Amino acid sequence: MITRRTTLALLASVFAPWKAFAAYSDSDFFKEKREKGELPPVDQRLPKNPRVMNMKNLGREPGKHGGSVRMLIGGQRDIRLMPINSYARLVGYDESFNFQPDILESYTVDEERVFTLKLRDGHKWSDGSDFTTEDFRYFWEEVALNREIHKGGPPIELLVYEKPPKVEVIDRLTVRYSWEGPNPDFLAKLAGASPARLCLPAAYMKQFHAKYQTPENLAKLMKKNKVEDWSNLHVKMSRQVRPENPDLPTLDAWRNITSPPSEQFIFERNPYYHRVDENGLQLPYLDRFLLNVTSSEIIAAKTASGDSDLQFMGLDFNDYTFLRDAEDRYPIKVNLWKRSQGSRVCLLPNLNCGDDVWRNLFRDVRMRRALSLAIDRHEINMVCFYGLAKESADTVLPESTLFRPEFAKAWADFNPALANALLDELGLTNRNDKGVRLLPDGRPAHIIVETAGESTLETDVLELVTDHWRKIGISLSSRPTQRDVFRKRAMGGEVLMSVWFGMDNAVPTPDMLPAGLAPTGDDQLQWPVWGVHYLSGGREGKEPDLPEAAQLLALLKKWRLSITEEERRHIWLDMLTLYSQQVFSIGIVNSALQPIVHVTKMRNVPEKALYGFEPTSYLGVYMPDAFWYDGDA
Repeated sequence: MITRRTTLALLASVFAPWKAFAAYSDSDFFKEKREKGELPPVDQRLPKNPRVMNMKNLGREPGKHGGSVRMLIGGQRDIRLMPINSYARLVGYDESFNFQPDILESYTVDEERVFTLKLRDGHKWSDGSDFTTEDFRYFWEEVALNREIHKGGPPIELLVYEKPPKVEVIDRLTVRYSWEGPNPDFLAKLAGASPARLCLPAAYMKQFHAKYQTPENLAKLMKKNKVEDWSNLHVKMSRQVRPENPDLPTLDAWRNITSPPSEQFIFERNPYYHRVDENGLQLPYLDRFLLNVTSSEIIAAKTASGDSDLQFMGLDFNDYTFLRDAEDRYPIKVNLWKRSQGSRVCLLPNLNCGDDVWRNLFRDVRMRRALSLAIDRHEINMVCFYGLAKESADTVLPESTLFRPEFAKAWADFNPALANALLDELGLTNRNDKGVRLLPDGRPAHIIVETAGESTLETDVLELVTDHWRKIGISLSSRPTQRDVFRKRAMGGEVLMSVWFGMDNAVPTPDMLPAGLAPTGDDQLQWPVWGVHYLSGGREGKEPDLPEAAQLLALLKKWRLSITEEERRHIWLDMLTLYSQQVFSIGIVNSALQPIVHVTKMRNVPEKALYGFEPTSYLGVYMPDAFWYDGDA
């Protein structure tokens, strides 16, 4: 059976804006290397059929090569932003979140369970080695199935019915993945901000593998890289999500050339990158990114002082006025993109907390609804967001075809009278001399909300919520804790409530996995113990014992077995209805705005767009490889 997505993929391949160029154009960045014979001419570095990005058809300006981009990061770990933003994917999203082959030349999908991937002939890794199906075979047979490297077996994202795929290398450019049942989110996993891994640069990585390297050489490499065994060596040298190994070949637009630790990480253009524009210029247009490490607390100030050419991380909406004032002093432009989360600030009662009394209260939907109804979202919107956000429950945005007004309104009206009535109905009728309700064991109803201590905006919102909840007899205080620490404490049941973002992806299509609506991860702070149970395949945590949470997992399982988009749409809507009515997370406002700052001479940066980790990969779907400097600006 040929599916709709198969047809789209084939059309994308056949009708891509391809043409035979008289000559491809290279950046002068490589001029010296070309003249010395250290680098082949550009036409020998591109695939035979490169991906042609027609800028005019995409609403962009064709650009020119050259220039370095300064960007501020809050720590060494933030170099992970580069592979996210570069957004080179086997299959990626366009700006409307349709799938399209990118690194792949084409793909076909049969029965939602058989995926045949076709590579571009002549495509190479950044070191010039061939990119072929050997890189897929190597990852699958020598890494994913190797219990010394993957101790828990193949990656969970590649399992269907808890079984791995059948992986067939058809030829040097064609590989096929087949499962016993449907795998409807396989393409979405490939297109994600942190995509499912299917391949590694085999020619480079074999030197770190016990099957291909002598024990003597492995021992030397382990000592040099300060690891205890060869499997940890392999993992360290193959890390693509955080590209700390400058020698690891990549398919991204820019490659890291700096070993940590460093105060500046330099990413330079990939000479073998697979995209060109309609004029034959090899992308990216920009030659280098200079990532300068600084304190997170002063990123906004340094951006406003002209120390960054392109900045989004380390900025928040409460920096907007300050940044706009800087436009009068420096040649920078401040755009506002819409955040794609279900709620900019979200309160997450921990249904797995260790306190028996609070756990029982939080698991009663009347408690969650009461806390939500007591929040004056309009006041928060006006005070903290200048009225520019939307008062809403934690749910999908109007930009999603899955949006329904009733999801946004679910238990999100300001109704302290109904909130008080629900709390009385719960039996919390007694109060102390300060008007705080008393718990069944006589303690004051005092909730400590844990924060990551990274956002003054969250602090401002919590101050207002404190006033709102005081009027219904609930006392609140906040406690900042480091992000990693408070997640561990939440898992241990020590956290009553957290403040974080809402749904990570609030602009989903039916083809995107609705995992955020069910307990599926240890980073879901409303039910971390249930989430880790799912994530670990039942080896850790506990199975949900709340019927509505179990129902969400059952619907998620049903989605995973679906074979049509219409089935997936209905399941999404059922899950959204249940999630919003149960108020598992207390959303406050969404459609909040995110400052995106760039120097005025930088072209092709959208003035308005969606901003988030998923599904846009921050800047990724808006093609930073097509950003360029206009010297006349």
